[in-house]
Amino acid sequence: MTLQEEIARAKDPHTDTDTLEQLAQSKQELVRSAVAQNAHTPASILHILSLDSSDFIRVRVAAHIHTAAQTLQLLSKDENSYVREFVAEHLNTPVETLVTLSQDPDMAYWIAGNPHTPIEILEQLSEHIEPNIRASAAVNPKMPVHILKKLSVDENEDVRAAVIKNPNYGSF
Repeated sequence: MTLQEEIARAKDPHTDTDTLEQLAQSKQELVRSAVAQNAHTPASILHILSLDSSDFIRVRVAAHIHTAAQTLQLLSKDENSYVREFVAEHLNTPVETLVTLSQDPDMAYWIAGNPHTPIEILEQLSEHIEPNIRASAAVNPKMPVHILKKLSVDENEDVRAAVIKNPNYGSF
């Protein structure tokens, strides 16, 4: 099979799990990447790919909708900050992992936007010095109304605009 054929099979939503597992072990990064991007790749294969030496592939795994919580927890310790960013915003990331990631100042923006972030952390992030982090927290649907009120008069226009995008905006 040529490289192009392997990539096509790896991308194909109808490719069976056994074939995807074989392709996930390819020596060709482009093939492994295609497997990591296939919307039908199961969590078990994504877990295998989470151990890949390629940062690019680990980023793809961290961004994949089917990546399991245990895999995201593992990837939350990745040395690559882009991998950790995708973990911080992933909806399957366990709350405990979000709490741990919130200790890293570089993850604040991503943690602020995750609807599973604990309210205590959102409250802290709503007072962050960086307006883009306050704005990310302001659109979080879990943000309490009393904090949204406070953010609605923030000095920064982007923060105020983000409040309007919050689904709870009409509640006050």
